[in-house]
Amino acid sequence: MEKVINAENISYTYKKGVKAVDNISFHIGKSEVLGFLGPNGAGKSTTLKMLIGFLNSQTGKIDILGKNMAHNTDEIQAEIGVCFEEKNLYEDMSAIENLKFHASLYGIKRPDVNAILKKVDLDKRGKDKVASYSKGMRQRLMVARSLVNKPKILFLDEPTDGLDPVSAKAIRKVIREEKERGASVFLTTHDMLEADKLSDRVAFIDKGKIAAIDTPDNLKHEYGKRTLKIRYQENGQVKEEELSLEAKDIGKRIEEIRSQYKLHDMHTEEATLEDIFIQVTGRGLE
Repeated sequence: MEKVINAENISYTYKKGVKAVDNISFHIGKSEVLGFLGPNGAGKSTTLKMLIGFLNSQTGKIDILGKNMAHNTDEIQAEIGVCFEEKNLYEDMSAIENLKFHASLYGIKRPDVNAILKKVDLDKRGKDKVASYSKGMRQRLMVARSLVNKPKILFLDEPTDGLDPVSAKAIRKVIREEKERGASVFLTTHDMLEADKLSDRVAFIDKGKIAAIDTPDNLKHEYGKRTLKIRYQENGQVKEEELSLEAKDIGKRIEEIRSQYKLHDMHTEEATLEDIFIQVTGRGLE
């Protein structure tokens, strides 16, 4: 696998002695989406800032696109796109003007801003000032802005947090399209459903350390348990029973319920990433 990001033993401690990232290592392959999953304050954004050169890792090293970040920051930053959770758009300018200005920072003279805005469903509002935009529209514009240089790696910090369904769907679509184009994506989120839908692999980060990293399916197989939930009526009351699909006597118990009670419904369930995160770290994502 071609590693477009390779972080080895990186750490960062803030001046007040808060160790935000504690000696972690991981990599991201070409066209891979890595979901960096953890609660607020776990170290997600600090890790992202080190990867893009906004903070210098205090230990270890970071290689991006085969180059060392500490020695090739400007060159690497020209090849990546970044969308922060904090919105720093120019509100008195239109969406088109925002994108053209951002493109000029990369030396791009004729960016296809209409095509970029269409990707995030803002092409019909491109001439409107950003001050008139809703929260979801601003976030979509932030994502659009990160695409102006056709980045080889896209860094997204909580891109769908608190958004309306339309905006969240548009951003998910962009992530999938960028992956298909060949870009790699580093996605920080505390939304386990988001991570499950979009990520090839996920990393659980908690208190600055990576607790687990693997594909969602592998993590569910290793840590989770699949169950069968059955609802039936007994003495006029609806009862629910949960059976492990690994249990040897599950078939016998199902037949007992079917023969003795009125069966309402039954369905299988598997552990969610949040269930597994709680099992691995001992606490939830919120």
